[in-house]
Amino acid sequence: MNLSYWEQNTFFNNIDVAIIGSGIVGLNAALNLKKKNKNLKIIILERGILPMGASSKNAGFACFGSPSELLDDLKANSEEEVFSLVEKRWNGLIRLRKNLGDKAIDFHNWGGYEVFDSKKSFSECNSMLDYLNKQTGKIIGKRAVYKNADDSIKKFGFKNVKHMINNTAEAQIDTGKMISALIAKVRNLGVEIINGYEVTEINETHKGVIIHSSSGINITCNRLIIATNGFAKQFLPNYSVAPARAQVLITHPIKELKLKGTFHYNSGYYYFRNIGNRVLFGGGRNLDFVTEETTAFGLTQLVQNKLEELLKTMILPNTKHTIDMRWSGIMGVGPSKKSIVQCVSKNVFCAVRMGGMGVAIGSLVGEEVAQLVEESL
Repeated sequence: MNLSYWEQNTFFNNIDVAIIGSGIVGLNAALNLKKKNKNLKIIILERGILPMGASSKNAGFACFGSPSELLDDLKANSEEEVFSLVEKRWNGLIRLRKNLGDKAIDFHNWGGYEVFDSKKSFSECNSMLDYLNKQTGKIIGKRAVYKNADDSIKKFGFKNVKHMINNTAEAQIDTGKMISALIAKVRNLGVEIINGYEVTEINETHKGVIIHSSSGINITCNRLIIATNGFAKQFLPNYSVAPARAQVLITHPIKELKLKGTFHYNSGYYYFRNIGNRVLFGGGRNLDFVTEETTAFGLTQLVQNKLEELLKTMILPNTKHTIDMRWSGIMGVGPSKKSIVQCVSKNVFCAVRMGGMGVAIGSLVGEEVAQLVEESL
């Protein structure tokens, strides 16, 4: 493909910083670089017509950790490591709201819940609520973040749910609106976003970086940021980040829907929420970790059947419902839940491995990598 003089000169010449990936991290990296130096020429390269990973495909949970998740994390990590990550998630959500405004992202603090069908797992969490409240209270400034919510089981119409714990500080957003607002914000600052640009190879020179694409249009830039999260292995083969597919479905509108808020089940491997009077339900990758460790979008009967079964037997047992849409997104996970934000080489930087918490930490991770790049220029 041959570009015109105008196209080459306007979009692809004299690039200071190129960013691969137009999700929440890439957009926030561009936003913060522009805030510090408005004269930087920044281009974001995206292979899809929209962000390809999970930024606009996730469930929109503004969360920082359910009781069972935090207790599981404490089994493998120090107290300082676990709650410093909770603090980063919480501060990241504050930054997201400050950057875009609650109205733009459709933010609602309707609370979050962890549901239990096992008395044993509930007892383990319930016995540690005072401890968890003490630790999270220091971060959030709330005395009782978590509290027993057994009296709400009947109100929501659940079946086979024995216990619930309420997270009073958890909220929900509209991730489509979030990405749209971020795109508008960075474009308003003069950042170009090129969709349909699939990067095939990166070559670093003493002067900068040459980016090769499937279209044959190559770009030279001074600095490069890799913000591809679950797709990072293509460019960072030696880094501990693996793809994790998350499958989701959503119902048609349900008249007089009782469910309101965000919900976690089975140590967070399943999650559901209301979107208006619809129910979004996702998860189930624990049914087959090997198959779901993929960068291929798609659905499996195993996971979709389980989601439908739980909808009928637990979430909406006495409510007629039909499925409207199904989709999947690709997360980036690894042996640690800590994101990888670092200088890969002289001119190449990365910000990957959101661990399924991109909504919470994406804004801060974008800031962190922007700071590294800005210091190198």
